[in-house]
Amino acid sequence: MRHWLVSLLLLVLSASALAQQDYVGRFDAYGGYSFLESGKLNLFERGFNGEFGVNVKRWVALGFDFSVFTGHSSLTPNKLNPATQAQLLPILALLPPGATISVPFNTTTYTYSAGPQINIRKLKSVTFFVRPALGALHQEVTAKPGDPLTGAIVAGLIGPSNKTSSTATFYGFGGGFDINATKHVGIRMAGDFVHYAIFQSFLNGGENAIRFSVGPSFHFGGNVQ
Repeated sequence: MRHWLVSLLLLVLSASALAQQDYVGRFDAYGGYSFLESGKLNLFERGFNGEFGVNVKRWVALGFDFSVFTGHSSLTPNKLNPATQAQLLPILALLPPGATISVPFNTTTYTYSAGPQINIRKLKSVTFFVRPALGALHQEVTAKPGDPLTGAIVAGLIGPSNKTSSTATFYGFGGGFDINATKHVGIRMAGDFVHYAIFQSFLNGGENAIRFSVGPSFHFGGNVQ
């Protein structure tokens, strides 16, 4: 008798897990912790990611995405483009053997994107999604030179204020899933991989970045048929 009860319980749980979602709210909203990592500059930034979408169909949504991050790293001459390195060559030649130049900097980065998202709702408790990552990235940088030599180099690159900013488009792809705690509230985990080229006047080429986000998601509005 006990084996029959266990088998029946497993059958009910399996059917519940595999059942499709009976409620798909017209609107989705999300907000939570996020980080952006750029390996080329050894830059790790923490911040906030917010999203809002409209489910046009049960399987496709249209929405927009906003993020803001802050972080810090250091810039070394090997990250500069060839033209900028050539300008610095007379200065670098005066350094003692083995000495290097490293300029610390602080960053604030904003991302903006909009577009479609494909939702996979084959399981009642989990919604998977995939999406293109297309948008704009704006980054503000404040250099923190620690001595007169690096101060002079920074002033030559970005000006005497030690501050500069740049905006670039990015492209890539992303995806993730919602764990549906209730029909109106879930926990979202998402990741995006993007490529962009920023500060092209002195940095060498483009760079890749990874964004990860986690936090609560909210589903509301009329049921999409």
